[in-house]
Amino acid sequence: MSSKTDYIFKALNVVSWIIFVGVCIEAGGFIFNTFFTLLLNPVGAIRFWTEVNLSELYYYNQRDYITVTSLMIIVAVMRALMFYFIVKIFHEKKLNLSQPFNETVRRFILRIAYLGLGIGLFSFWGAKYSEGLVNKGVKIPDLQYLRLGGADVWLFMGITLLIIAQIFKKGIELQNENGLTV
Repeated sequence: MSSKTDYIFKALNVVSWIIFVGVCIEAGGFIFNTFFTLLLNPVGAIRFWTEVNLSELYYYNQRDYITVTSLMIIVAVMRALMFYFIVKIFHEKKLNLSQPFNETVRRFILRIAYLGLGIGLFSFWGAKYSEGLVNKGVKIPDLQYLRLGGADVWLFMGITLLIIAQIFKKGIELQNENGLTV
């Protein structure tokens, strides 16, 4: 590998770690604030996380509050898991660019694809659920503040990565076939 490629991989590794830590903190904040509000202090819904006000939802119906915050938690944990796999593949140094078509990279792409699809589906569910609550007159912050926006982008990414994983599968087959015909 060239030094420029090494530098790019190191920079991507650092950025991945920063994002991983950030999404872990966000997921932990969602989990902590949900339990804190439900078990200890209902006033915690006023400043849920990053100053998001979910108090009207909490006082409207606690089941709806639990549903919305659970969807927020699921999406945040799946995003953290996605970046965990990214950090892990960098740490284990399993990216072999001299033979890029290998089963490890294919499994990595599949994991990221399935997580992207999962994030998209749960984000879509959360968006529709929030939309239904808004139609009932409950004041809820925008989806971007709930971290439930962009379901279409996550679904698009997941499907695109599934296609790339199939290309890698075919590349592995061709690479193995060429390796056998010496």
